[in-house]
Amino acid sequence: MSRIAIHSDQAPKAIGPYSQAVRMGDLVFLTGQIALHPEKMELPQGIEAQTIQVLENLQAVAHAAGGSFVDVGKLTIYLTELSHFGVVNEIMSRYFAAPYPARATVGVSALALNALVAIDATLVLPRMAE
Repeated sequence: MSRIAIHSDQAPKAIGPYSQAVRMGDLVFLTGQIALHPEKMELPQGIEAQTIQVLENLQAVAHAAGGSFVDVGKLTIYLTELSHFGVVNEIMSRYFAAPYPARATVGVSALALNALVAIDATLVLPRMAE
């Protein structure tokens, strides 16, 4: 099975040796995004602004892969403060509709560049011809 790297100029460039996403068959694995603005490469302040930017970054990569948030099967959310859980849920309800993707939320001690939230996702798309 081939592995195809996915890239979007509408999401931040990788800050390490990884792809924004990789497609293998009908699965697309979206790298965990923090709230870096794709042009400024800076983090906004606060959990609300960061969560919105993270979801905008993920959405851009999903579109570059030929999908959308409707195709998300699973999300993993990483929070440096689990007290932000309610705010993140409210913002996610603006981006996702029922039936919602499966999801895990993990409390972590720190994220890259001192971000407050990171989210990764797995899309399921129609299989490509190989």
